[in-house]
Amino acid sequence: MTLSSLKRSALALTVAASALSLSGCGYNDFQRLDEQVKSQWSEVLNQYQRRADLIPNIVATVKGEANFEQETLTKVIEARSKATSIQATPELVNNPEAFQKFQAAQGELTGALSRLMAVSENYPNLKANQGFQDLRVQLEGSENRITVARGKYIKSVQDYNVLARSFPSNLTAMVFSYEVKPNFTVENEKAISAPPAVSFDKPAK
Repeated sequence: MTLSSLKRSALALTVAASALSLSGCGYNDFQRLDEQVKSQWSEVLNQYQRRADLIPNIVATVKGEANFEQETLTKVIEARSKATSIQATPELVNNPEAFQKFQAAQGELTGALSRLMAVSENYPNLKANQGFQDLRVQLEGSENRITVARGKYIKSVQDYNVLARSFPSNLTAMVFSYEVKPNFTVENEKAISAPPAVSFDKPAK
């Protein structure tokens, strides 16, 4: 075997050993799960944006109702403004403090919308307004989509964090600075996991 052939064989063995080493230490899994987290997070943002886009039409419809409770309407407008003012970049999922602010703002908006829908029960004209009813159905659908998207995100973050904390992949996490990612908290889930009460058959509880 020539010197050139020996060098090629040695290089091939080195590459193979490196590939096996990276695979065994979880490096490739970190890349896969990180991309999965980013993808699921993008879907969460898409669904929150879909809800935010509905709100101006809901507000416009409610404003047409005489003597509607202004405090409730104002809180929805303010909560939407606060939620949409947060720049929810992909990097946000690696910043626990920013992530907490984001979920708190979204939870506040969910609560304001719930109150708006409950108050609307007291206005027969809104109940009979087909446009408002259509918006109500769209809002309910948005809340359901948010719940599904958020659930998938929670699972993807859980998979990533388990890898970051488990041995020996936790050594890879330390070497490459793969930090544990923030997730939706139990308290936040209680606040925003249930869609707003939008039934027109009986008062919201």
